[in-house]
Amino acid sequence: METSRILIFVNGTLPDPEAARRVVRPDDVLLAADGGALHAYRLGFRPSVVLGDLDSLDEPLRRELEAAGTIFLTFPRTKDETDLELALKYALQRQGRAIVLVGALGGRLDQTLANLALLSQPRLAEWEVRCDDGVEEVFFVRSRAEVDGVPGEVISLLPWGRPVTGIRTWGLRWALQGETLYPDRTRGISNEFVEEKAVIEIQSGLLLVVHRRS
Repeated sequence: METSRILIFVNGTLPDPEAARRVVRPDDVLLAADGGALHAYRLGFRPSVVLGDLDSLDEPLRRELEAAGTIFLTFPRTKDETDLELALKYALQRQGRAIVLVGALGGRLDQTLANLALLSQPRLAEWEVRCDDGVEEVFFVRSRAEVDGVPGEVISLLPWGRPVTGIRTWGLRWALQGETLYPDRTRGISNEFVEEKAVIEIQSGLLLVVHRRS
């Protein structure tokens, strides 16, 4: 039996709340990293668990969520992990293979980069993990991935940390046929869908995919 996705609301920005609302599925397990609970609340959802130091969540909302059954796992402000890292650790203890982060992009650049870096962890290799705010979806390819899109939408392929070799793509305007992309060059930026599904395969490395929807 297929397990539900784990969806974590994060305290970044949501450029289009309606688009973000459509990311959530009825059977998703909803978590929130600290202030991400406010995003969930404003979109009409209640996370089952909120984790973090709670410095971004006001007390009235916390009381309202607690009264509705939300569990709060509180950590000290002086800690080594961000609230999202704590939420990811919690999610990895649950049964499942897919995690979606809503609100993990935008806002502070350092936080956005740190959020993306978290997704590069080797222990996530067996999981399908994506940042998705309804406008942009961002994820890493370790071997093969399929991406749904609309012809004309932009998709960028960015080598993470070191060259990515043996890249092959289908369904994109500028196809790659076993080629290498380098992290200090920009060849992979602003490719385009020509079909409703793109397929990306790599031989080695870690490839960051950024898909911006119309």
